[in-house]
Amino acid sequence: MFIKIALFAYIIDRVFGEFKFVKHPVVLMGEYIKWFEKKYYQNSIASGVGLTVSLIAIVFIVSYILELILPWYCQAVIASAGIASKMLYESVKDIIKNPKNIRYLVSRDTADLSRSDINKAAVETYAENLSDGVIAPLFYLLFFGLSGLWVYKAVNTLDSMVGYRNTKYELFGKFSARLDDILNFIPSRICAFLISLLFWSKKSFNAIFDFGYKHESVNAGYPISAMAAALDVSLGGATSYFGKIKQKPYFGDGKKSISIDDIKKALSLQIRLDIFIVVILGVLYGIY
Repeated sequence: MFIKIALFAYIIDRVFGEFKFVKHPVVLMGEYIKWFEKKYYQNSIASGVGLTVSLIAIVFIVSYILELILPWYCQAVIASAGIASKMLYESVKDIIKNPKNIRYLVSRDTADLSRSDINKAAVETYAENLSDGVIAPLFYLLFFGLSGLWVYKAVNTLDSMVGYRNTKYELFGKFSARLDDILNFIPSRICAFLISLLFWSKKSFNAIFDFGYKHESVNAGYPISAMAAALDVSLGGATSYFGKIKQKPYFGDGKKSISIDDIKKALSLQIRLDIFIVVILGVLYGIY
């Protein structure tokens, strides 16, 4: 396992966040996806497979070479860019004072959201992205090193850009979307259990099994359900996407009016999560 790299990568991200003086690797991946789509797009699964395989191949080769030639501390710095813990926390916290900025965090329609709906979107985003922005990258870094982390980020970026169920991307993005589901299967459930554990909530633990499976995503419902029960709120429900209302199930059985205090309580998880991750990785590093 790549324990030392994972430990220091997490600490670097929590202290420094994103390094804005260099172009983020995810931005480079996004530029490649746009280039491939413009040049080779076809409304077919085969075309989407070509995009996914080619991006993964490029990312794996580059990151694996870096693994071979760079010392561990340089790898930790590069790996920290793939962990979005500080950015996620600050982005969600910003919604407390700047609710209109929710449009930068979610894909739902935001123009006519009530303050409660904005707060709900912020909490849902925090819960879901703890999984695919923090726990999953750390998981793949810990077990598969720098190349594992960045291959995961490549698949996750593909899903966020072409993994939509609409006329244009239903076939083109299908392969990458299913691959993203597979890669997030274990991390999403680890994240849900961590939320329950760190809030020390039996109700949250039970909600993982009672509500998690109801989400149309095979993964997103688990951390969202755990967070909802920990806060004693109901997340989900009717949500507008691209001008159409989607009747999503509720996750949790608490109050449906979400307040700023609920955002603050959700964010209170961060310090506990930081301590837990650093202590566990530190102990593992000491053992191995």
